Amino acid sequence: MSSFVDWKDLKLVYKRYASLYFCCAVEEEDNELLTLEVVHRYVELLDRYFGNVCELDIIFNFEKAYFILDEFLMSGEVQETSKKSVVKAIEDGDMLQETMEEYMSKPAF
Repeated sequence: MSSFVDWKDLKLVYKRYASLYFCCAVEEEDNELLTLEVVHRYVELLDRYFGNVCELDIIFNFEKAYFILDEFLMSGEVQETSKKSVVKAIEDGDMLQETMEEYMSKPAF
């Protein structure tokens, strides 16, 4: 079974992790194996953040899944290769969000 499908002028690259499917559409000149590695790293980051990620984690926390993806990729290219750096940025973002929510919940008088 192949993880690559030619479709129109693109290549579809997909990988199954437990009950989750991750799919990317890449251009013909892009490397499929590199795309699979990027998907694998993204799943590792999701696992590290959620602890054994499942479809419910992504459904109910889709904004966090996108935030993790944004910290990892930029303009379709890997922005940060270090898992520790990405996780640190995500934790910092969570702390900032909690601080902001706490600040906004207090009356301003």
